[in-house]
Amino acid sequence: MVKPDGAKTNAARILDRLNLPYQILTYPVDPQDLRAEATATKLGLPPQQVFKTLVLRASNQAVCLAVIGADSQIDLKALARLRGDRRIEPVPLNQVQTLTGYIRGGVTALGTSKPYPVYADQTITSFDHIAVSAGKRGLMLWLSPQAYLSATAATLAAISQPAQAY
Repeated sequence: MVKPDGAKTNAARILDRLNLPYQILTYPVDPQDLRAEATATKLGLPPQQVFKTLVLRASNQAVCLAVIGADSQIDLKALARLRGDRRIEPVPLNQVQTLTGYIRGGVTALGTSKPYPVYADQTITSFDHIAVSAGKRGLMLWLSPQAYLSATAATLAAISQPAQAY
């Protein structure tokens, strides 16, 4: 886990502007395995301390972001209830970059091409530090949950459940 020279992303620049402390962590990217659990393993972190950002669309077509632990899955019903929507679903992968400006494996709630509401699972506050995408594959931000929640203006709620085995 090294801070590479000159590895500033838009997400890191936002944290700099907000004067919030963070470190940039690096990991080798395997384009065939972009799972957050694999990233956690490469970083030597427990999967529940690494958070992935999901892009979702409500029944009224409104887009939002959900931030949940790498070892979890989104609770779509809980998020829909929280938002007051009838239904909410993940957007197709081919729409993620168009909506956020980020590619799969590099999506972050910081610096999206349009501002979207952000919802973070309450487990994010269980740690002194968390890892979230820095906006580029192979780079993660290591920061306090409080700094992340402040920077993203995320709503904290119970929006995930343990991932089911396949």
